[in-house]
Amino acid sequence: MGTVTIGVSIAVPEPHGSELQQLRAGFGDAAAHGIPTHVTLLPPTEIDEASLPAVEAHLAEVAAAGRAFPMRLAGTGTFRPLSPVVFVQVVAGAEACTLLQQQVRDPAGPAARELQFPYHPHVTVAHGIDDAAMDRAFEELAGYEAEWPCTGFALYEQGADGVWRKLREFPFGGSVVPPQTGRVERGSVPTR
Repeated sequence: MGTVTIGVSIAVPEPHGSELQQLRAGFGDAAAHGIPTHVTLLPPTEIDEASLPAVEAHLAEVAAAGRAFPMRLAGTGTFRPLSPVVFVQVVAGAEACTLLQQQVRDPAGPAARELQFPYHPHVTVAHGIDDAAMDRAFEELAGYEAEWPCTGFALYEQGADGVWRKLREFPFGGSVVPPQTGRVERGSVPTR
């Protein structure tokens, strides 16, 4: 067994997820179609493939203790010049996201890791593109709003092709959602 790159996030539901993904692609972000629209709880993290069951068990425990909360996106922000990112702001649910990501990254758990930057929940809409396109994303989405009840999160794996694929959903306050029949099986996802 080798290593896999995983991430944990809250998916932005439809129709908002596809809408923001299309807008991101329209700004010229080539990675847009390989990254489902989301709020990150665990950024890309390389782990031993053998430890994946322990990560899944840990995430199930975190989710089982969690409760649904309102999520609301409104307006834009940026991490420039520190990082070339424009995002839609999380204006409701940020505290819950912060607590969740701390639980997911529990130093005693299998997904422990330090962050490169302080945690700031957001939805990326432009990353690593030219400044004019970043400015356009910032301006065009300044009035953007969406809201929904957040009822859980999901574990994703990044394939060798750079595409993030959902491995499993973890609903709050209940058992793990059974894998969908069309889900990518462990052996079919390219690893490093």
